[in-house]
Amino acid sequence: MNLVRELEIDLKVANVICMNGRRHLTSSINEVSRDLVVNTDSKKKQALMDLLPVLAELLHAQDMQAALESLVEEGNYCKAFQVLSEYLQLLDSVSELSAIQEMSRGVEVWLGRTLQKLDSLLLGVCQEFKEEGYLTVVDAYALIGDVSGLAEKIQSFFMQEVISETHSVLKSIVHEDQDVHMQSSRLTYSDLCLQIPESKFRQCLLRTLAVLFKLMCSYHEIMGFQLENKVLECPTTNAKSREDGTQDSSSVEESRTATYSADASERTESGNVESHDPVSGGRNDGGATSSSGSPWYQLRKEAIAFVSQTLQRGRKNLWQLTTSRVSVLLSSSAASSTSIHQFLKNYEDLNTFILAGEAFCGVEAVEFRQKLKGVCENYFTAFHRQNISALKMVLEKETWLRLPPETVQIISFAGLVGDGAPLIAASDGKSSNARVLHTSKSANAVDTGATKSGFSPWLRNGNPFLLKVSGSPKEAHNSSPLNGATSGEYEGNVDNLHGDIGSPHNGDVNHINGSNSMAEEENEDLLADFIDEDSQLPSRISKSSLSKTYSSHCSNDEFTAQTGSSLCLLRSMDKYARLMQKLEIVNVEFFKGICQLFEMFFYYIFEAFGQQNMSSSGKGSTDSLTYRLKTALSRITQDCDQWIKTSSGSPLSPLAHTDVTPTVPQSPNFGPPVGTSFGLKERCAGADTVALVARILHRSRTHLQSLLLKSNTAVVEDFFVHLVDSVPDLTEHIHRTTARILLHINGYVDRIANAKWELKELGMEHNGYVDLLLGEFKHYKTRLAHGGIHKEVQDLLLGYGLEIVAETLIEGLSRVKRCTDEGRALMSLDLQVLINGLQHFVSINVKPKLQIVEAFIKAYYLPETEYIHWARAHPEYSKNQIVGLINLVATMKGWKRKTRLEVLEKIE
Repeated sequence: MNLVRELEIDLKVANVICMNGRRHLTSSINEVSRDLVVNTDSKKKQALMDLLPVLAELLHAQDMQAALESLVEEGNYCKAFQVLSEYLQLLDSVSELSAIQEMSRGVEVWLGRTLQKLDSLLLGVCQEFKEEGYLTVVDAYALIGDVSGLAEKIQSFFMQEVISETHSVLKSIVHEDQDVHMQSSRLTYSDLCLQIPESKFRQCLLRTLAVLFKLMCSYHEIMGFQLENKVLECPTTNAKSREDGTQDSSSVEESRTATYSADASERTESGNVESHDPVSGGRNDGGATSSSGSPWYQLRKEAIAFVSQTLQRGRKNLWQLTTSRVSVLLSSSAASSTSIHQFLKNYEDLNTFILAGEAFCGVEAVEFRQKLKGVCENYFTAFHRQNISALKMVLEKETWLRLPPETVQIISFAGLVGDGAPLIAASDGKSSNARVLHTSKSANAVDTGATKSGFSPWLRNGNPFLLKVSGSPKEAHNSSPLNGATSGEYEGNVDNLHGDIGSPHNGDVNHINGSNSMAEEENEDLLADFIDEDSQLPSRISKSSLSKTYSSHCSNDEFTAQTGSSLCLLRSMDKYARLMQKLEIVNVEFFKGICQLFEMFFYYIFEAFGQQNMSSSGKGSTDSLTYRLKTALSRITQDCDQWIKTSSGSPLSPLAHTDVTPTVPQSPNFGPPVGTSFGLKERCAGADTVALVARILHRSRTHLQSLLLKSNTAVVEDFFVHLVDSVPDLTEHIHRTTARILLHINGYVDRIANAKWELKELGMEHNGYVDLLLGEFKHYKTRLAHGGIHKEVQDLLLGYGLEIVAETLIEGLSRVKRCTDEGRALMSLDLQVLINGLQHFVSINVKPKLQIVEAFIKAYYLPETEYIHWARAHPEYSKNQIVGLINLVATMKGWKRKTRLEVLEKIE
């Protein structure tokens, strides 16, 4: 039992011990659990504490990202790129985070949008230069280290603007009144040029030149911009530059971002990167100033200088593109179908544009000048064809009656003889000033530097084409007439005719009524004396101007010898001479046009008054012509072959601006209709009027030579020597032909030849044909006296009549088959009776005129060895006449056949 009790006691003790042990274990478990919780919380706290700096960096990055967007919206690109440098460095420091990687990819998107907005700003600067915008763009590209890209982009933008602006100008004008805008949007520039109507061509040209000039001005302002040496606003940053971290080459976006980061960080000033203000530098130090020696100033200056140098090298490309666009515009058919008045204004504007372009690019615009010359030549061809047709129509309708002197006195040919005034007045003072700018046409004389290129005066004077676009009605009103009539505007300075010389005052002089009110302008138009046929503008006849300029140079003959055709010819030639002054680039062509006009007039007068199938002496019409007259006619047939053979009855080409539409029936050759005959008065008028034109041309010779270059003066000499100087031969030929027609002695050649000359005894009576000849000559004188011509012309025609009588006698005597010495004596008797009879009809000495007949009669008595020498010494006799004389002498004096043949062979 004891053992049981002891066991029970031991068990109880063991139970107590176990319970105590369990209590202690539970307590220990609880303490360990509490310690584990504390330890876990401590680790969490430490992890969170370690995360706080990273979160702070992320918050800073988000603030900087928002700042970038805000700065771009404000247009502060320079500060934006400075903040971008800090932002990229910040992202690089925590690049292992996925959120940072996402933000890094967003930088590329932001940069693309920013550069796009920056390009929009740059495009605006290219369209119209603004210093503030240009500096903003330069600073931004300098910070990102892409100044060369900026320069190339500026050039590219200007090229795009030239193409787009010229296209939009044409598209807006050509189809402004038509509902085809959808179709026009798909048309190319060249297609639009083909659709330009004539009425809108000048508007298209002026607006095109205006936009191109504006772009050149903007280009030149950017090219010539220089940073002034002064204290200027210079944004800085407090961000501290860091070394660029290693970039992940697998990401294109991160690589480009790193490049911009490296370039930008090298050009920014150091600051405190630990600052939590994302734009601390931009906002706090934005007003900081920097002297011209600071790094920021040097960075901007170098960027501007680099852009300027690049643009200087590329300005020729821009000019070449602008000229190519204008060349395409000038290829439009409307350019050649406009009126001469409009064409001259277009030419003046194009010449101004060329001068501006040469000053802009620093070299001579050879190709574009050649293109303009081609346009002028094409226009001249159409214009000349129109004037030739008009002259032909006037000639074929000509009645050859002299115009009243009071009608002729109001017409002036000042442009032809050298007293001309400008064809059109300068539309504004600036266009006159533009001419001063062209001091030399040599490319070597133009400096290549932007500041010395001569374009700065163009910038100061403004756009010369913009005013004309907005004030075209006033421009048209101030234009002076084109024709040969005298008007008040012709008192302007003649120097304005030369496109390269002028002054502001000369341009203003031509603004006669430019500043008047509309009512005054209407009153002036109502009081106009006539409407000019070329400019379609009201014009006045200035009597005082006429008395000063024209009357002093003109004789009475010039007032009384004019006919409708000579007046038409001289007015056309006067117009051509004025165009030579205005269109210097093709003045040689216009002078050749003057030559052809005169040649046509010369040829028609010859065909009308100088043609006769057979003369009274038996010579053909061409055999009676002088060598100089034959040469002139041969030259005319070569130069004017197309005009002579072309029908004058139909228009030679469909010209939209022709003022004359010939309707004369078709004739195979140029000249009067077949069967047309003219009276004595008309024939004398034709001879006098061509002589008058020749005199006026001689008076204009010096002036015409002065208009042409020295290399072309030979053309003037050739024209006057071979054509104008042959006019006296033509007038003499006309008068001789007139005398032959009026002196009806063609049948007397046979009467003289058939008279009885083989006499054995000489009687006291002369042959009957002598009395008949005297009777015909008396009738001839009567016709001249009652023909209504001047006494001087009557005496001239009487002299030619005596010469024709002498030719008739010689021709008749040369056809005599048999004659004795007594017959020769009878010939001398007839001649003496004829001389005595003719002396009663004329005031001049008749004997010298008929001396040629006496010499021919006396040749009968020469020895046979003298005939060869005599024939060579007397070229006034034809070969047939000499052969007839020798055959007669050989027959009557019994020459051997061999001797006669030898003499004839030597003579031939």
